[in-house]
Amino acid sequence: MASNKIQFRSIHELKDPALNNKLAQKEFQEEIPVEDFLGDAEQNGSSTSRRDFLKILGFSTAAVTLAACEAPVIKTIPYVVKPHDIIPGVPNYYASTYFDGFDFASVLVKTREGRPIKIEPNPTAGDLGKTNARAQASVLSLYDNDKVKQPKLDGKDETFDKVDSFVLKGLADANAAGKKIVLLSHSLPSPTFKKLFAEFKAKYPTAELVTYDAYPHSAALDAAQEVFGQRALPVYDLKGSELVVSFQADFLGDYNAASLETSYAAARKPGANMLRHIQVESNMSLTGANADSRYRLKPSAVNKTLVEVYNAIVGGGTSDKTASEIAAELKAKGSKAVVFADGSKGAQVLAHLINQKLGSVAFTGKANFLKEFDKARYQEFLGWINAGQVGVLIANNVDPIYSHPKGEDFKKSLAKVACVVAVADKKNEMYKAAKAVIPVANWLESWGDIEPQTGAYSLMQPTIQKIYKSRQIEESLLVWKNGKNNAANNYYDYLKASAASILGGTSFNKALYNGFTTSSNATSLSYAGGNAAQAIAELGSFKPSELELVLYTKPSMGDGTQANNPWLQELPDPITRMSWDNYLTISPKDAEKFAIDNDLNARMQLDGSIVNLTVNGVTIKDVPVFIQPGQAEGSVGLALGYGKKDSGATADTGVNAYPLFDGSNLVVSGVKIEKTGEDHEFAGIQLQNTLMGRYEIAKEVPLAEFLNVAFDDEHKGWNKPLEYHTISGALPARKIDLWDAFDDTDGPHFNLSVDLNSCTGCGACIIACQAENNVPVVGKKEIRMSRDMYWLRIDRYYSSRQKVEVYEGLKEGMAVPELYGTAFGDGGALNHPADNPDVIFQPVMCQHCNHAPCETVCPVAATSHGKQGQNHMAYNRCIGTRYCANNCPYKVRRFNWFTYNLNDKFDFNMNNDLGRMVLNPDVVVRTRGVMEKCSMCIQMTQNTILEAKKEGRKVKDGEFQTACSKACSTGSLTFGDMNDKDSSIREQYASNRRYYLLEEIGTKPNVFYHTKVRNRVEK
Repeated sequence: MASNKIQFRSIHELKDPALNNKLAQKEFQEEIPVEDFLGDAEQNGSSTSRRDFLKILGFSTAAVTLAACEAPVIKTIPYVVKPHDIIPGVPNYYASTYFDGFDFASVLVKTREGRPIKIEPNPTAGDLGKTNARAQASVLSLYDNDKVKQPKLDGKDETFDKVDSFVLKGLADANAAGKKIVLLSHSLPSPTFKKLFAEFKAKYPTAELVTYDAYPHSAALDAAQEVFGQRALPVYDLKGSELVVSFQADFLGDYNAASLETSYAAARKPGANMLRHIQVESNMSLTGANADSRYRLKPSAVNKTLVEVYNAIVGGGTSDKTASEIAAELKAKGSKAVVFADGSKGAQVLAHLINQKLGSVAFTGKANFLKEFDKARYQEFLGWINAGQVGVLIANNVDPIYSHPKGEDFKKSLAKVACVVAVADKKNEMYKAAKAVIPVANWLESWGDIEPQTGAYSLMQPTIQKIYKSRQIEESLLVWKNGKNNAANNYYDYLKASAASILGGTSFNKALYNGFTTSSNATSLSYAGGNAAQAIAELGSFKPSELELVLYTKPSMGDGTQANNPWLQELPDPITRMSWDNYLTISPKDAEKFAIDNDLNARMQLDGSIVNLTVNGVTIKDVPVFIQPGQAEGSVGLALGYGKKDSGATADTGVNAYPLFDGSNLVVSGVKIEKTGEDHEFAGIQLQNTLMGRYEIAKEVPLAEFLNVAFDDEHKGWNKPLEYHTISGALPARKIDLWDAFDDTDGPHFNLSVDLNSCTGCGACIIACQAENNVPVVGKKEIRMSRDMYWLRIDRYYSSRQKVEVYEGLKEGMAVPELYGTAFGDGGALNHPADNPDVIFQPVMCQHCNHAPCETVCPVAATSHGKQGQNHMAYNRCIGTRYCANNCPYKVRRFNWFTYNLNDKFDFNMNNDLGRMVLNPDVVVRTRGVMEKCSMCIQMTQNTILEAKKEGRKVKDGEFQTACSKACSTGSLTFGDMNDKDSSIREQYASNRRYYLLEEIGTKPNVFYHTKVRNRVEK
């Protein structure tokens, strides 16, 4: 049961039983000279700071009435001639397609007064319309102040006319000399782009299209070519599956170019047929963290186990205990089981062949076209360029100098190309190497179409005029094909004509309105081959070593395309809870072996050892090391996509791991680390917010108990309702009240449901909240000082399978059981809680308590309760006493320490005119000195009520949304009106898995949680 398991947030809690108390005591300490960071008085609109003012007057009533420092006045300019489709104060939504070469999603773009400010999922597109954290954050990348703003020629600003003249001459010269004209582009599965390039090639017969992706999915494509006879990735659907076994495959992340979060969550609904998830891996991945059973093995052992499972499935048998257990479960489930693998081509081939043997229903037969990289083709291109056969190279927003292991060699070979054109967004290495530079248009400024998979067609439309002088590659190809100033150079007209053959009877405008429609492309995949012996030999050729490296992508950063996006850099990693970094993850035992330290200083800030990492002769210097519970001994992990130079101030964060990646194999042996003697300062948020109490926070229950034991059973109940003994007898906690309750049945009363079973920890909700509510980026130093401004966080709890007495240790008044210390000092036994812990992700926001402790202690009534159940904040009334934060048991309130906008100390998007264009005008930008927290997106709920009122109808179920609930791909977050008896929130409320955080203290929250169910037999 939940209460019989150790829960801890970091290994430091295991070492120090008193850590929780220390963290709580540090919460409101102020040990830095705040005045140095506040910005000048002119920016703050007053010659006297709020802090100094209150020092003089004290917190008297007179001081409160006089201390309302005015916010800066920003002058606005009215429309001279108002555009017909823009009504000030009313948002417009446009269906479009987010695609940046790495991520895809069919989306709705919210605009205000012509500015895109928010990305929403497109319900028309189903699973293809779900958004991850990077899609949500992509709107900020539009307003990147570091992007290239002007065409360049020989390093100087120039007009498109002059640049086109240069390129046209280069094309003519190369064509005449018989030299190749190469368009080097990231994967771009656009039928119209392909048609246009074919016409371009007709004019320039030596033209070649070569695809290059930083993270190319090369092994997956090679395996698909071998097994299915087609170079397209298979599409899976887990809704009908009951068992998934994954070998190193992070299928809730960037595996196979499409996350399976939505169908995974649907199959994981607790019940007799609930999907069981087994993960075999080295790193603690996002997918592994959600697994029911997780086997931690170093990469060479993962390969061996996969081979043994294959042998057991096809009839050869195996003597390997782990493989036998997994194979037995796969055979028992048969077609309702599916196997995924990653790391190398051989691993993926074996997974496909196992699925073929099982007849897995998860294999849909559909093809995913989002990845097009062909390593053999790219090597052929390198041969052309090294032989001096390329006359013109046009690089479409790719930078092999940064992301290819032989990037420096590629840089030198560019000298052999007479005409190098970079279509680039940053002043990166390709920008420097090019003679002509064309700023690339952002996807929100572009027309286009994408064919993501079989039978699907998605259109892209601009939602804003081009901010700077930029141009998409298709516009350039039209000019270079037709000549300058040709009437046929309008890409919108070209796209509309091309789409007609795909849309059939559907009009272009209707398809554009929906953003997504069906395609006549009926490509299907079927098993046609696969050399198992060759795959086994490949896996066997992987040489085990003392340390083996696993390269991976983070949910925040991906392949690094949006590395200059501060929202994504600050987003904490779901597992480590660190932001603004990549790092080498290592197991606790290996850390001890190599004398690697992770220590907390006096401010509870994490410092860690720095090493030089050498892999097969390639050395990356100054890599910080993070000790990761659940990491397999003998393995280390490192995230790709970081350390981008000359791509903006934010992008130059972390170390570049691409020199270690050959484009195919994510696992590498022959790894050596050498301590430098220096320490790295980590910026993490996991240990900042300590909830009152430590038990029954993130509840979990085995599936067998969930199915067979009544939740409220007197002795074995796994979710017994909390009762208090009163003079009237035992009463449910929710029925006991010291105050007369208000009538909340008139109008809506909002509740938010959080299902721990379907929350994967992906972080999309955090970015959505940040975009909707103008939450500022504070930077690495402030995160390290425990001053993040997030209104919503996802706590990550580890839980050990070791059973302990609930209250052991608490009898002495300790916040953490003393047994933690005993377990940590067990001499490295296998049952060490940090060896292979379970993981629970728990979103925590303001609980909007009906008996809110914050409301009773505010001396100026800045926080109060609304009739609709929301806890309100009046910012112009708040004087920043922080009494409310001190009295909040959930630690969800944030003190606004600084002026984050127009302040050079926080040089992120709010410090420049372009970056501030992303701000939502419906939500105030808070000034320093006030408290802020989740408002349950009151601006969204009130707008929904007003829209329904204008139309003379009731609000329908599902119309009420918050930013987080709208962005959630798994349905973990459900928001709605409790007074609507037929609403889904009422259905969630009726679940026997429902419970409240810290219900025993009587705050009566309007947010409730659902117990996590694990589908495994507890041993």
